[in-house]
This record gives sequence, structure tokens and C-alpha cells, in this order.
Amino acid sequence: MSRRIANIGMLTALAMIFSYVEMLIPINFGIPGVKLGIANLVIVVGLYMMREKDVLIISLLRIILMSCLFGNGISLLYSLSGGLLSFTVMAAAKRIKSFGISGISIAGAVSHNAGQIIAAAIVIGNKSIFYYFPVLTVAGVVTGLFIGILSARILAGIKGHVNFMVES
Repeated sequence: MSRRIANIGMLTALAMIFSYVEMLIPINFGIPGVKLGIANLVIVVGLYMMREKDVLIISLLRIILMSCLFGNGISLLYSLSGGLLSFTVMAAAKRIKSFGISGISIAGAVSHNAGQIIAAAIVIGNKSIFYYFPVLTVAGVVTGLFIGILSARILAGIKGHVNFMVES
């Protein structure tokens, strides 16, 4: 149990570091709100190495702590909406076993954008924001593919050690 808690803490910290580094990198994709989603590396890899509920805890802790440190109530709402939908879709896609790592990552990125758009439409009370979704979908496919490729490389690099984090 203590090893499991330590792994959750370590990976939450790593995801927070990735989120913070991403905030510092002045990458402008020309599309407001588009990010690489580097912290999602931890979530995608975690889905293959840990229990789903532990990965969900990591995702929620990262979102809540980063919002407390660098965001506000609205950013927490948007991040939770995107993060919860993304996690749910990725976990379901992994269980279906018809998707590879990149497919799962792409599904997560696109659904993260969908969750945020839905939350924004509710907050501002205007459905016109959904016109922005096709642009975010293309961005989600590109960034999701990038994170998926990196996740696959990380997992391949630790092949043979895949179960080191899963505690029975």
C-alpha cells in the first residue's frame, strides 16, 4: 500500500512538473488554448502500468493542485471537465483493445477539448463556441498523436519492467 501511494505521489509530481514546464514554453500554435498536453504522458503511460483508479487519482490531483497554484475557479472547471472526459474515454478505449497507444492518446486529446468546449458553452451560455470544435479536433489529433508516439517509446523503453508499479 505504501509503495502504491508513493508511486501516485511521484507521478502526480511528475505530471505537475510537465504541466508547469508546458506553461513556461512559449509555443504558439496560432490557436488559442491549444497545448501539447505533455502531462498526459503520465496518464497514458500510467494506463498501461497501473490500476485505472490510481491513474484517475493522479489526473485529478494534478488538475486540482495546478489550478490551486496557477489557475482560478474557471480554469479548474474547464480542466476538470476536459480531464475527466479524457480519462474516461481513454480508459474505455484501452478496455476495448481496438486502439493502439496513439489512438488512445488521440481519443483522450480530442475528448479533453470536447469536455472543455462543453463546459465553456455552459458557462458562457452560448452554443456558438461549438464552431471552434473542429479546429480543436485537428489540434487534438496532432498533439494526441505526438503524445501517443512518446508514450509508446517510453513504454517500449521499460518493457520487461511494466508491472513494477502494479501492486496486487
